[in-house]
Amino acid sequence: MNDLETKMLSPHEFATLMLIRNAPEQIDMNRAELDTLLERQLVELEELAEGHRRPMLTPTGQSLLAAARRLKATHTPPQRHVGAEDAL
Repeated sequence: MNDLETKMLSPHEFATLMLIRNAPEQIDMNRAELDTLLERQLVELEELAEGHRRPMLTPTGQSLLAAARRLKATHTPPQRHVGAEDAL
């Protein structure tokens, strides 16, 4: 097992991954987190017109976020709605 397989993403790297999924045009291409995500092959750069590039999720990056969504769904307690009868 190599270092890339055992090291976890930082909160900033994970947030950057989610931002790339939802709003790739808002990513600052100089973000340090982007380098890590590229190195781990969670993100790749899409070539656009006039030499511009935009980050996009790889299938591995998509799978990671899907797994995180599944974890959240199974570990989030249901919301309890407080009614007037519960208020003191």
